[in-house]
Amino acid sequence: MAFQKSIQDFKSVLQGGGVRPTMFQVEMVFPSTVTADTNLTTQEGTFLIKAAQLPAANVNAIGVPFRGRTLKVTGDRLFDDWSVEVTNDVSFRLRNGFEKWSETCQNMNYVLGANTLNEYYSNAIVRQLDRDGNQLRAYRFEGIWPTKVDAIDLNFDQADTVETFGVTFAVQYWN
Repeated sequence: MAFQKSIQDFKSVLQGGGVRPTMFQVEMVFPSTVTADTNLTTQEGTFLIKAAQLPAANVNAIGVPFRGRTLKVTGDRLFDDWSVEVTNDVSFRLRNGFEKWSETCQNMNYVLGANTLNEYYSNAIVRQLDRDGNQLRAYRFEGIWPTKVDAIDLNFDQADTVETFGVTFAVQYWN
C-alpha cells in the first residue's frame, strides 16, 4: 500500500467527514423495581444524558513461565465501568431514578438490598449517529447497575449553567 502523501489522499479515505462525538444517543432501560416507583421512561434518558463513552474491553495476559522466559497467553476478558453525564431538570426524575436504582442494590440506611440479579440488573444502548442522525453503530451494555451517583455541585459562582451529575455503572459485558 502506498504511503498517503496529500490531503486529497487523506480525504479519499475519511468517509463522511469522520464520526462526530456529539452525534449519539443513549437508551437507558431502568429495572422494573425502579420504574414502578418513579414512572421513568426511556425517552427521558435519551434526551437528558448529555455525555457517555464507549468503554474499553480488556483481555488480560497470563504469563506462563518456560525456561527463563514468559509466554503470554490470553486470559479472561474484563469490561471497564461505563459512565454517563446527565443534565438535571427541575423534576429531578432521572436523579431520583438513579438514586432509587442504587438503593435497590443496597439500602441507604441498612445493609439490605435486592435478593436477585433481575431486581437491579438492566441494560442500555449507546447509538453512534452520522450527521443525518442515522445509526452507524450500536453498543448494548448488559447487566449494568450504578456503582456511583456523583454529587451535584452547588455554587453561587456557577452562573449561566445547568446542573449536571455523573453516574458510573458496572458492566457485565457489551456487544
